[in-house]
Amino acid sequence: MERAFDLVIRGGTVYDGSGGAPYVADVGVKDGRIAAVGQIAGRGIEEIDAAGRMVSPGWVDVHTHYDGQATWDERMQPSSWHGVTTVIMGNCGVGFAPCRPEDHDRLVRLMEGVEDIPFPVLSEGLPWNWQSYPDYLDALSKRRFDVDVGSQLPHAALRVFVMGERGANREPATPADIAAMAALAQKAAEAGALGFSTSRTLNHRTSDGQPTPTLTAGEDELTGIAMGLAAAGKGVLQFVSDFADAPTEFAMMRRVAEASGRPLSFSLLQSPAQPQAWRVLLDGLAQAARDGIEMKAQAAVRPVGVLLGLELTVNPFTPYPKYREIARLPLAERVAKLSDPAFRADLMGHPPEGAVRGMMANFGRMHLVEGVPDYEPTKESTIAALAERSGRRPEDIALDHLLTNGGRGMLYVPLLNYADYSLDPAFEMLSHPDVVPGLSDGGAHVGTICDGSFPTSLLTHWTRDRTRGAKLPVEKVVRAQAFETARIVGLHDRGLLAVGYRADLNVIDYDNLTLHAPEVVYDLPSGGRRLVQRASGYVATIVAGQITYRNGEPTGALPGRLLRGATSAPVALAAE
Repeated sequence: MERAFDLVIRGGTVYDGSGGAPYVADVGVKDGRIAAVGQIAGRGIEEIDAAGRMVSPGWVDVHTHYDGQATWDERMQPSSWHGVTTVIMGNCGVGFAPCRPEDHDRLVRLMEGVEDIPFPVLSEGLPWNWQSYPDYLDALSKRRFDVDVGSQLPHAALRVFVMGERGANREPATPADIAAMAALAQKAAEAGALGFSTSRTLNHRTSDGQPTPTLTAGEDELTGIAMGLAAAGKGVLQFVSDFADAPTEFAMMRRVAEASGRPLSFSLLQSPAQPQAWRVLLDGLAQAARDGIEMKAQAAVRPVGVLLGLELTVNPFTPYPKYREIARLPLAERVAKLSDPAFRADLMGHPPEGAVRGMMANFGRMHLVEGVPDYEPTKESTIAALAERSGRRPEDIALDHLLTNGGRGMLYVPLLNYADYSLDPAFEMLSHPDVVPGLSDGGAHVGTICDGSFPTSLLTHWTRDRTRGAKLPVEKVVRAQAFETARIVGLHDRGLLAVGYRADLNVIDYDNLTLHAPEVVYDLPSGGRRLVQRASGYVATIVAGQITYRNGEPTGALPGRLLRGATSAPVALAAE
């Protein structure tokens, strides 16, 4: 007997992504689309009993760096472990297309420095079966994934492709350079780029310390490239900046968005150096909205910080002269050395110069990781506070902890969004109508963070577990992480659980949804190391109507594909 649906999810509590109140309903799926929502009599070829479970649209993560991983891997983990069904890469102006063969190493060094993806991993993993950006998309279009993958044209690659050494050295672009970049941007958008991204932050450097090629690009260059998107009639703009002069920088971005008519989003964070500057940016967003200029911000849902460890990229003793002598030894040998009282005394007796140690010596911002990190820790839990209460040196507390679990102990340092040991600024950002959750950096910073788990933190911490301040309604969080994120990159066919929309869905055991502790695995090309963080409570994740994960484990289904540009809402529901 023919079944009416490919899949029916029965009796779940539906949070449909509209922001409205939840309701109990069945969801029927046919041919990769949502075919019915309500009380469904027809049967499915496959059915999921979702009674007592939350049913939501799949999460859309608009800020990832899977540009390399997507060329060698089918699974965009860790993101796909966390209910993400669409990822957007090519952020922060870094990526691998367009690129001439002689510039391969240059772009790899940039990605290594900016996103902490080791050179050997990229050198072995990247097939380099492209030169132009359309060629890169063609290469990706032949691959299958566990999520849909969208890509943006990265400014650094584009600048070096057009300007060569002059571009890498941050020389001003000539009118001819700008015209060439604009033409390539137009072709990229016409080939399927979702947009264009750039970086204007000193934090983004190559692995040999040089600033990103786009750091000082002029407004004329940025406007010219944006006009290339305008000529194509499609594509969004993505900016990251230090906002050292927030009003001036925001005004420049606004002019670029206004001149081109293209939507623009930027990274919004609280910096400890300017702890109130983010408010200026929110005020600017509100004014832009009133003036009809489409601008949004992407905000992090946790402090933006780093994990430190002996098995990771850095630890508090990385700058110490004696540690440098053993830094390349296998972990077990380093643990043996650091456990030896004589070596330890020698290590501690020869600290580096104060300025060299920087962030890694800030024990007043450093916390022990015991299981799942506390992502809203108190000042009283810092290593400095522990040292003061115990009468021990903070260096000793840190090293003792690093040596636990066979040398796999970790420390956590919140850097941004945490100037006052509180996530209240993040709450205000996430509550703003022109801000969406983002900045997970999935696929990047593999030796210092595992923030691909941001979507799970957003749902658990902000709607259920937070004790140090206000929470957010579940229905608002679902809308933000699905409907609103999809729309800022031009994807109008997903993020809403309604008839005709993509059947990208999650079935979640909300009460028991739990992050796991970060761990190190060696599964990248050339045996490269990366931090990962899994979760329990995702009963099923569904992409284009196919179940891709059951209880956190892949089913083998790979229905995800490269996204070629913006998508339209179902005709009958285009007004949603």
